[in-house]
Amino acid sequence: MIECIIVGAGGWIGAVCRYLIGLIPLGDQSAFPLKTFLINVAGSFVIGVIAALAWKSRPLNPRLVLFLKTGVCGGFTTFSSFALETEELIKNGNMPMALLYACLSMAGGILAAAAGQKLAG
Repeated sequence: MIECIIVGAGGWIGAVCRYLIGLIPLGDQSAFPLKTFLINVAGSFVIGVIAALAWKSRPLNPRLVLFLKTGVCGGFTTFSSFALETEELIKNGNMPMALLYACLSMAGGILAAAAGQKLAG
C-alpha cells in the first residue's frame, strides 16, 4: 500500500509540473506541439539519469526510484497527449508535420534517456 502512496505523490508532482509548463505561452502550437515534445524529451532525460543512478555502485532506495521514475516522470511525461496531437495533425491534413513530430519525439526521447544515463553513469 505504501508503494501506491509513493507513486501517487510523485505523480501529483509530475502532473502539476506538466500543467504549469503547459501554461507557458509559446505561440501557435497547432503547427508543432513544442511543449509536449519538450516535456517528453526532458522527462526521458530525467528518467535516464534516475535509471543510471539507481544502478550505480551505491544504488538509490527502491522507493525513491519508484517515486521518481513511475511517479514524477510518469505524471510529467504524456504519451496520450503525444498520440492525440499526432492524430490531430493527421486529421488536419498535415501528415508531414505529424511524421516529423512522431519521429522527433521517439528519437529525441530515446537519445535523451541515453544521454541521461551516460551523464549519470
